[in-house]
Amino acid sequence: MRISRLFIPNQLKTGQQIELQDENAHYVRNVLRLKKSQAITLFNGQGGEFLCTLNEVSRKKVLLEINQHIRCSTESCLNITLGLAISRGDRMDWAVQKSVELGVNTLTPLITERCVIKFKGNKKQLKIQHWKNIVQHATEQCNRTILPLVNEIESMQNWLRLQHGLKLFLDPGAEKSLAELSPINNHITLLSGPEGGFSQHEKESAIMAGFIPVRLGNRILRTETAALAAITAVQILWGDFANLSQKRC
Repeated sequence: MRISRLFIPNQLKTGQQIELQDENAHYVRNVLRLKKSQAITLFNGQGGEFLCTLNEVSRKKVLLEINQHIRCSTESCLNITLGLAISRGDRMDWAVQKSVELGVNTLTPLITERCVIKFKGNKKQLKIQHWKNIVQHATEQCNRTILPLVNEIESMQNWLRLQHGLKLFLDPGAEKSLAELSPINNHITLLSGPEGGFSQHEKESAIMAGFIPVRLGNRILRTETAALAAITAVQILWGDFANLSQKRC
């Protein structure tokens, strides 16, 4: 039987007793319905896991003790940075969630010329927190031990200048395929466009910043499909889909 996992953004150590707060306490008590003496795993996103025992599960508190630190990793050897143009509704949420499952390390939501989403007041911060929550829950579910970083919403033009590694942008009109290229220092930076595609000016700006246009087959993919297909492809070519020898949790 699989042991449930929770993310706790704290320093953790063997022998420590922790009282779970708010959402985590509710989840253990009312969703998982765990009882005293049952096992649960914690991780803090910094590597490895902590095997714990529940000492108390009541309406007043959920208390556990850390028994063992397990040194393990489910991370890919490939460092993947994703610049993801913001799309509408569930499409963006889906792409964020699945990119975590597929191994993205850093994700930046991007505003592009054809982005149809407008942010007013504190909507930007609310959206960022929403996506961070999706990333956290996806990390818990897929057994990752490092919490992917979600950056602030950025303009594509500013983001382009700060990127490293093999820099690629997805373009159905491109002539190169991924198989013709190789990562730089095991680092891939992917730029995935909005629902209406990149403007000509944006394509030229990306090329000026050192990005290489690549295409994924002969079909035009929806924005949420293109990003996930590209991540899957680079993991198959150079990442942990091709190499399963590393120790897992």
